[in-house]
Amino acid sequence: MLPALLPAIVLAAATSGSPAAVEVNVTDLAGIRAAVAAPGATAVLVTIWATWCDACRDEMPALLRFFHAHQPKGLRLILVSADDEDQRDQVALFLRAAGAQGAQAFIKQGDNETFVNAFDPSWTGAIPASFLYDSAGVKQRAWSGAVTPKELEAALRKVKKPTKGKP
Repeated sequence: MLPALLPAIVLAAATSGSPAAVEVNVTDLAGIRAAVAAPGATAVLVTIWATWCDACRDEMPALLRFFHAHQPKGLRLILVSADDEDQRDQVALFLRAAGAQGAQAFIKQGDNETFVNAFDPSWTGAIPASFLYDSAGVKQRAWSGAVTPKELEAALRKVKKPTKGKP
């Protein structure tokens, strides 16, 4: 379905006042973990999704609204696409049209099963999937399937703030 929509997405993105481009990098698990652990965020939300996943596309607008509302408070959003590496341009177009500016975007590199098992052994691999980390990069919560802003809000409130002088 997405390939049929791409001309409309491209046209929408090309109009004046369109959102800025979103850079999409292909990376392995180590690159994603480095993005999670990078300093500067009070919390990190990782969402694994794909352009071919209806539930993922349906979840994206609310997820991005939540991110943009909480980004000034230190939330980092990392969007990891399960699309094939050669779909990088389509992923970037979708994210641009969706308004994913400010989020870090990646296409995961390598075998799906290996990625799933190494990323989180308790995850079945179903998408969308979201993982909330604290500022130290420690996983606090995970969701399999679409997550609601209400669920995200409740989980974000529970993420412990770093104590002054402690890692």
